[in-house]
Formats: sequence, C-alpha cells, structure tokens
Amino acid sequence: MRAVSVNACRLLLAVTFIFSGFVKAVDPTGTQIKITDYAEAMGLAGYIPDFIAMMAAVILAAAEFTIGIAFLFAIRRKLTSQVALAVMAAFTPFTLWIAVADPVSDCGCFGDAVKLTNWQTFWKNTVLLGAAFVMWRRPLTVVRLIGKSNQWIVINYTVVFILFVSGYSLYYLPPFDFRPYRIGANIRQGMEMPPGKTGPQFETTFIMEKDGERKEFTLDSYPDSTWTFVDSKTVQTAEGYIPPIHDFSIVTRDGNEDITDRVLNDKGFTFLLAAPHLETADDSRLDMINAVYEYAEENDIPFYCLTASGEKAMNRWQAITGAEYPFCTTDPTTLQTMIRSNPGLILIENGTVAGKWSCNDLPDENSLTGILDNIRAGNTNEHSTTGKVAFIIMWYILPLFVLTLADRLWAWTKWLKRKKNSNKIYKLLKQKKMRKKIVAGNWKMNMNLQDGIALAKELNDTLTTDKPNCGVVICTPFIHLASIAQFLNQDVIGLGAENCADKESGAYTGEVSAEMVKSTGAQYVILGHSERRGYYGETPEILKEKVLLALKNGLKVIFCIGESLEEREADKQNEVVKAELEGSVFNLTADEFKNIVIAYEPIWAIGTGKTATAEQAEEIHAFIRSVVADKYGKEVAEDTTILYGGSCKASNAPELFAKPNIDGGLIGGASLKAADFKGIIDAFN
Repeated sequence: MRAVSVNACRLLLAVTFIFSGFVKAVDPTGTQIKITDYAEAMGLAGYIPDFIAMMAAVILAAAEFTIGIAFLFAIRRKLTSQVALAVMAAFTPFTLWIAVADPVSDCGCFGDAVKLTNWQTFWKNTVLLGAAFVMWRRPLTVVRLIGKSNQWIVINYTVVFILFVSGYSLYYLPPFDFRPYRIGANIRQGMEMPPGKTGPQFETTFIMEKDGERKEFTLDSYPDSTWTFVDSKTVQTAEGYIPPIHDFSIVTRDGNEDITDRVLNDKGFTFLLAAPHLETADDSRLDMINAVYEYAEENDIPFYCLTASGEKAMNRWQAITGAEYPFCTTDPTTLQTMIRSNPGLILIENGTVAGKWSCNDLPDENSLTGILDNIRAGNTNEHSTTGKVAFIIMWYILPLFVLTLADRLWAWTKWLKRKKNSNKIYKLLKQKKMRKKIVAGNWKMNMNLQDGIALAKELNDTLTTDKPNCGVVICTPFIHLASIAQFLNQDVIGLGAENCADKESGAYTGEVSAEMVKSTGAQYVILGHSERRGYYGETPEILKEKVLLALKNGLKVIFCIGESLEEREADKQNEVVKAELEGSVFNLTADEFKNIVIAYEPIWAIGTGKTATAEQAEEIHAFIRSVVADKYGKEVAEDTTILYGGSCKASNAPELFAKPNIDGGLIGGASLKAADFKGIIDAFN
C-alpha cells in the first residue's frame, strides 16, 4: 500500500513539473514578463536587467521539466526527491505571501495554459510539498523505468531538448499559443460579455475637505463645490466575469481617433506590425518588413504599426527604417500578449487572427505574390496543433520510448543469460523457489576482542574449507565488528550486529547507529530480541524506527518475536507474535519486507534448557507464515526465512530444521564454541 502511495506522489510530481516546465519553455518571454512583475512587486525591478530575467525564465523551465522527467523515470531518486522537496519548501511560503499580499494577478506557474488564482496556487503547492515530503522519505520505493547506466542519456537528452524548445520559441514564436490572440481566435468575440454574465463591480470613494473637516463621499452623495477634493480610492465590491480580451484598442498616432472597430470590422485582411517598444525593437529585418508593407499597398490591404512608444521613438524608427506605414498607439501589455516578438507581424481577417510571424520568420518576397487567400502567408493551418504534437512525439517521446524499451529488453536478456550460466541451483529454483536457510549466531555480551577474533577466525577457516549447505551469520558485540570484518570471508559467513539505535545520529551517548554498523562491513542486525524488549524497555514504536533506519542503511534485519511462559500457558502465543509483527514491521512495503528475516524465539525456552518440541515449533512457524501471507501475499510469505531461536543444539537441530516452515536457527550459547556451532550448521547436511 505504501509503495502505491509513494508512486502516486511520484507521478503527481512528475506530471506537474513536466507540464509546468514545458509551458514555460514554449513561452519563455511570458515567464520573463512574470519574473519582471514579481521584481516590481518586491521593488527590485531596477536591479534585474531583461536579459537576466530571460535567462532565469529559460533555466527555470529547463529545471522544472528535467526534474519532472527524473521523477517519471526514477532517475537519481534520492537527489531528485531532495531537490524537489527543497524547491517546494521554498516556493510554498512564497506563494502564501502572494496569496495574502496579492502583488500580482496570478502566479504564472502554468503560464497562460492554466490560470490559477493566488490562493489556488498556494493550495496546489501545499499538496505538492506533501507529495515531495513522501518522496523524500521513501525515494527508493519508486520503480525505475530505465537502467542506472542509461540515466545520463535521458537527462542529457532532456536538457538539450527543452533548451532547444526555449530557443526555438524565442527565435520564432511559441509553438503552442495559449493566449486569447492565438491563430484562429476572433478578437471581437473575445471582447464580448456572454449573456447572463456581469463584470466586476467597483465603488469609488472621494475624500473631500471643508473648513478643516474631511469626509468620504460616493458618486451618489457627491457634495457641492464648497468642498475641496483631496483624494479618491476605488475598491472592487463584487467579483464578475472579465472577457479574455478586455484591453484591446487602436488609437491613431495623434490620439484623435480610435480605429479599433474599423480594423476588427474590415471584411478583408489587415496587417498589424506589433512593436511594444520601438526603442528596443529588432531592426535587422527592415527590408522584409518594408516588403510586406509594399505588398499590402499594392493589394489595398491596410497596414498599421502598433506600438506603446512615444513620438520620439516613432520618429527614430522612421528615420532608421524609412517606414511609410501609419503608426498607432496600443497598450504595451496587450501588444506583448498578442505576439511574443518585438516587432512581430499579425494578419487579421474579419476580426480573426489569420497568421502570426516573429521578426525572424517574416513572409519573404517569394511568398508575397498573388492573392493573399491563396498563398502560404495567409494559410491559418500552416502550423497545425497535430503537426506540433507529432514533432514532439517524433523528436522527444519516441526516442526515449525506444531507449526505455531497449534498456528493459537488454536488462531482461542479461538477467536470463546470467541465470542460465549460473550453477545447478538455478535449475532447481526454476522448478521450485527455495527459501534461504540460515543459521545465525548471537554472541550476546560475551568474549573480549581477542577471544572474539579467535573464534571468528576458527569458524572462517573451518567453513571456508567445509562449505556449509546454508547461510551462516555471526552477530557480535559492536567492538568486534570492524576487526572481524577485515578477515571474514562474507561469501561464506555473514557479519551482523546485535542491535542498533533508533536515531540516525546526535547526542546519544553510548548508542551506535545503523549507519555506523553498516560502515564496519556488517550485513545484518538483530532487532527486537526479547532481552532488549524485557531489560531495556524497547517498544514496538522504537523497534519500528530501528527497522526503518537499518533498511535505509542497507542492513538486513533479523527481527525477533516470541511469547513468555505465561502467554504460552494462556494459549496466547499466536496473538503475541502477530501483534509484534504488526507493531514493528508490517508498516513496510513488500519490497522492503524482503530484507526481513523473522526469528521466532519462545522466551520461556531461552537459556532455560527447555525447548519447544519440533511439532510446537512447526505449528507456530506455520502460523507466522500465514500472517505474513495475509499481509503481503503467498509469494512473499513463501520467500520469507523464519528461524527458530529457543535453545537449539546440535542434538535437536536436525529434527527442527526438517520441518517445512523452519528455515534455520538463531543460536545463542551454542554459537560461542566453533564445534558446537558447526554441529548445528551441519544439521542441513
């Protein structure tokens, strides 16, 4: 269940980051404008040049898109999760400030593709922050879509692709236009108020003064001329519908005539050269602009230059370009919304946008011949949405799909080849999967360093010569681990610790963390032993944390469960072991649980000389396996190693280990002598 939730969070983050990054990449100018809006709101506009804002827009788009792809393919899972958490931890408080202070109309997180209110943006980021936290906690739970060796190909190709998209969109025009002036949009219709809709309501209050007294008046209660005007304020009193196009107007250069209706009602074509700021407009395509104007003149097509610049800038542009076309004034924000180019060419037909070109892609003299309806420049389907989507599929999605498919096929082929070339056990496993059999020694608090090294060397030499027919693990006090690991042949004998702390690090004098255990060369750790539960008060919650930290640091856990004599006599052994599993390890995913070895230890049989009969042990082991099956399914249960840990000796080991659900033993006192321990190991022979 946990794996499902983590992967759901992974997909949510992947889709959101990919979409957000892509819509920014196809319109970097729009993102630049939004960054400038933020800078102005924070009083930083004078410190951020336009080219810095543009670089930030491109980098932001590339970073978001790449993070999304990394989530989708599960690339560098820990690093990606850490970066995403850091990003969301920074942006969520920022969007809270935007929601409260309302310095901009919308955050622009999805460009013009999806408009969110500032509060919607904050709640969206809150959800993403939660998803990023889940991913940060369990990054390795997500499933890879591509092998580790090929991850760099996906990342490098992604970065190159998204930077190419941004560069293309800047040089030409955004391939996907989400604004109300896109090709095919009717400007008149975009300005209309739908039937039944009303616009926002505003109220203006006037502050007036008379004889040293100040009062506020509305339009309805406006006073006589004996009052002196001081100030006024306008506030919105009711929400309302705002048409997508609400600020479009064209005024002649002298300011005497509004020709908006004339342009929109013209049944034929009209060329609009949109140059928001003539002072910074690109003048490298003057010949092509003039060629379009000459074509328009020859064919009686109206041609206007729309700008927000003043008279001085218009005169300068005319002097540089020799422009003879008329100039008109339009709001700069409107012009930037109409076309992402300065200047850019727009073709209008009967109020509908019929074509748009950046200054780098103007119609040339070869295409400007004949009737405009019949030539390429007037074809509104020149760049269809289907063609753009096909381009993305062809140059990005398809190559990555082929790479992913090839990678998975290669990995599968390699795995099969390795298995086919392995030893005879593989053939046996093909017929019936075998659980790992283990005999683990728990030295407890016995033997000094020298004696421990001597015992380990003796076991190592003996078992290297006479290879066991099962897995062997020795779990030693902390002081032995690093020394023994240096000479122990861990292909024959695994090394484990007897405990680890429930904290990662910090001021916990005397404690040893899972990371420290792992650094010694150990592979295993015993957790939940009845002596730790009884003498040191370890609770299920403490053990849960220990298990999680051990697995996080790559240790396999030998998890102990078992009942006391009183609980056995009350016939509560089944309830006890089930509760101990549920309390500390059943929170794991199925993949995580594969690193758990269960050790059933009847507390009443530890160090007492008493031993459960083989039938008693088999009965409780079978029950434990059924509990695991109920939680994780039969396949996981059949693959789980369950050890017996109650006064097991060489004399009773063969009978115990012959039972179908007993997969070995966790050995205490008998593991302190090489001959005794070897006698138990030989029970599998």
